[in-house]
Amino acid sequence: MKRFHVHVVVPKLDESVRFYSSMFGAEPSVLKDDYAKWMLEDPRMNFAISARGGETGVNHLGFQVDSDDELTALREQVVAGSVAVQDQPGAQCCYASSNKYWTQDPAGVPWETYHTLGGIPMFGADSRQKAGVDEGGACCAPAISIPAVIEKKVGCC
Repeated sequence: MKRFHVHVVVPKLDESVRFYSSMFGAEPSVLKDDYAKWMLEDPRMNFAISARGGETGVNHLGFQVDSDDELTALREQVVAGSVAVQDQPGAQCCYASSNKYWTQDPAGVPWETYHTLGGIPMFGADSRQKAGVDEGGACCAPAISIPAVIEKKVGCC
């Protein structure tokens, strides 16, 4: 079963933890000095915030899945729609080890789809985060930019 994922970069983690804890009526399931995550059931969502630099606001969107089989099925669905993906197996990011892939919508919003394999004791060793550098891209996304291959233009809503 899929869980919607939202990651927001915030300027002050403690203020945002208080705000979102109040909004969701729950404390974070993961709370670190630079990161917090709520695993909500209603709505079924993985909502994460971080204060590690970068541009404030929505960092990326995505889906967390329960198995590598589900991850493969969603990847095949995206590729069948002529959308480019960047695989990132065994990724070490956001205090977790995951198999994942990234894509980008036509407006440039990064989308991450992943299956969490287990926790790790640090924020992550992947991509720009390894060197402690954030260039404003998606948290822990591969350094390679993912071009959106979608050419179909549709109207609003």
